Amino acid sequence: MRASLQWVPQYMFFTKGVGKHQRSLQSFEEALRHAGIAQFNLVRVSSIFPPHCKILPRSEGLKKLAVGAVVPCVIAECRTDEPNRLAGAGVGLAVPANRDDYGYISEHHGFGMTHKKCGDFVEDMAATMLATTHGIDLDPETAYDERREIYKAKRLIVDTRAVVQTAEGDKNGLWTTVVAAAVFCF
Repeated sequence: MRASLQWVPQYMFFTKGVGKHQRSLQSFEEALRHAGIAQFNLVRVSSIFPPHCKILPRSEGLKKLAVGAVVPCVIAECRTDEPNRLAGAGVGLAVPANRDDYGYISEHHGFGMTHKKCGDFVEDMAATMLATTHGIDLDPETAYDERREIYKAKRLIVDTRAVVQTAEGDKNGLWTTVVAAAVFCF
């Protein structure tokens, strides 16, 4: 008989942060500190929002984690040492109407995208990934607002949201890092 160990997160929270430092790695550490998650061993996971998972405020989610714990998360990060270059990181979520089903989390990082544009983009990606698992293929050229109405009309998606962090590169050339994350708890 084969033993199976499955860890299905019961809770998730969103967080974001910005860090600046002379060194790239330390700017990343500062961004994690600003996001409140530097004290954990973060493990990047892919894009599934578990069935029946409850979304908590960051303050409640952090209480469920112990310092040094191995913590799964979907994280986006972007770093630059170019003055005034706009860096962005975002995580989007699409929650299915049927809570027995799984949802999707998306992440994106890059340059030149405004806070709103990045938020819309990651929400759209998560919703589109969820829709395609239910056989709904839509023209990607169709505006997201239009597609969102179709998803709601078909009672497929009950909620979408995003957490985004943007920042301009430090004017003196320090490394600037932005992070956005969906953090899982048990």
